[in-house]
Amino acid sequence: MDVDTVVLDIDGVLVDVADSYRRAVVDSVDRVYGATVDREAIQALKDAGGFNNDWLVTDAVALYVLADRAGYDADVAAYADGIATHGGGLEGAEATLAAELPNATFESVVDEWDPDELREVFQALYLGADLYRELEDGEPPFETAGYIHDEPVIADAQTLAALTDRYNVGVVTGRPAAEATIALDRVGLDVEDAHRFTMDNWEQGKPHPYALLTLADRFGSDAVVFVGDTLDDIETAVNADREDPETVYKGIGVLTGGLTGEAGRAKFAAVGAAAVLGSINELPAYLR
Repeated sequence: MDVDTVVLDIDGVLVDVADSYRRAVVDSVDRVYGATVDREAIQALKDAGGFNNDWLVTDAVALYVLADRAGYDADVAAYADGIATHGGGLEGAEATLAAELPNATFESVVDEWDPDELREVFQALYLGADLYRELEDGEPPFETAGYIHDEPVIADAQTLAALTDRYNVGVVTGRPAAEATIALDRVGLDVEDAHRFTMDNWEQGKPHPYALLTLADRFGSDAVVFVGDTLDDIETAVNADREDPETVYKGIGVLTGGLTGEAGRAKFAAVGAAAVLGSINELPAYLR
């Protein structure tokens, strides 16, 4: 591919978050409500689209658990299908439950749902007590070591060197800025602030194309690839390509997040992936 700019997601691309962010989703709901789903259920929600960060996924899981307790009899797959039908994301989750539950039941579920407590617990589990005090500017609700330390690096040093030597490199992630910095420091990738989009400087989130369009403009790009592990990542590139006829945008999926195997390849292809790779470490050879 004749490319001048490579944009990378972080989670599931540069670092493995199965035992950090995804674990925090499951465990946060369990701590707050005494019930939860298994980790495999998270992928079904991710595939529904619109969950740009895992706080939103946690909220959707909490709503499912509370609704299930109140008599909602659909499994997570059907819940996720409903979310996709209603446009994805947390709004889709609420719309799905509002359509399936009696009004009074739905209102009781929403009343019991506490996004602020979920976020506080999530951050305490993920960051651990020391980082929580530093980044959240307060006392954690409990003492933990933090799941953030359980994020194996996926990207080899040789891969990152090959990419940064040959291409403009940017980052687009749903992480908060401070957590993005921690991950980039861990993998050894230096990306200046003007070439990073995080939760803190990108209100719309994926699959909105704003971040990719802006990076292409800042780099003066003719052709951009965006490498991600979710369908929303690919759709971000597709949306950017549709909106900006002067620049070529391609989405490349990697099978190091929740989508794996032939089923994962098929899902990526169905939303317009230009390629599906085993990991980011195959990217330099593929682009050459």
